[in-house]
Amino acid sequence: MVDLVPPSLDHLRVFLCVVEEGSFNAAARKLGRAISVVSYAIAQLEAQLDVRLFDREGSRRPHLTDAGIALVGEAHAISDTVDALLAKVRALRQGLEAELSLAVDVMMPGEALARLLREFQAMYPSVALRLHVEALGAVAALVLDGRADLAIGGPDILDLPEIERETVGAVELVPVAAPGHPLSTLERIPPGEARKHLQLVLTDRSPLTEGRDFSVFSPRTWRLADLGSKHMLLKEGIGWGSMPRHVVRHDLASGALVELTLPERPAMDYALVALWRKDTRPGPAGTWVLDKLPVLLAQCPR
Repeated sequence: MVDLVPPSLDHLRVFLCVVEEGSFNAAARKLGRAISVVSYAIAQLEAQLDVRLFDREGSRRPHLTDAGIALVGEAHAISDTVDALLAKVRALRQGLEAELSLAVDVMMPGEALARLLREFQAMYPSVALRLHVEALGAVAALVLDGRADLAIGGPDILDLPEIERETVGAVELVPVAAPGHPLSTLERIPPGEARKHLQLVLTDRSPLTEGRDFSVFSPRTWRLADLGSKHMLLKEGIGWGSMPRHVVRHDLASGALVELTLPERPAMDYALVALWRKDTRPGPAGTWVLDKLPVLLAQCPR
């Protein structure tokens, strides 16, 4: 029986990169290495473990063998454990952050954010804060690029291997229109009627979710990168669209906007998810934000 040699962490991460990217070429591009280096790492890993991880015959794209499929989860666990260890060591060495860069989704309730920042200032007066407000994939992009230490994004971000996720709350989205809009004047909106009218849609400034549509029903759309502009146009009667209930609560109460009962799209929860890089665990101030925010969001009317 062949004596197994403990594999190197680098070889395991090359293996995971090939699995995630789907080919040796794509993995080499992502890692910034020559394809020969990637091939050598996989060959070394197979020799160390005495198993064949990829079936390379008859196809230009490598396919995982049964053994390779069985070992992907273990490789992820080892990589994540080492990332967590290094992140914790960095946090211990650095102590309290000098600055916290926080990115939040535009759907975040302003009341919860204001209370969070007020209490943060009292708790950590020496920590400078840098706040970014973005929509959709642009929130996660700031974390990936290292421009934000911590982010509160929406539910539509694809699972990214570099990022940890933790659900911290939710807001309710409701379809609305101005009282004079044709949809608002109908006693009952029939199926398909919303598709006949202009829909105002929040768009993304990030390639992470570029080309993806979120709750879009009408072929006629205006794409807006700013939630405030969308709110203003809705009140002007220019189209219909979904908005966070906390943003339009007073408009619904005053009659400036009308909640639409669409058969295709009832009111829905928009999850708020904390995001941070696996290799850079939040320090004491960031961890405080993670612990405090779910409490504040739970206290806010949705």
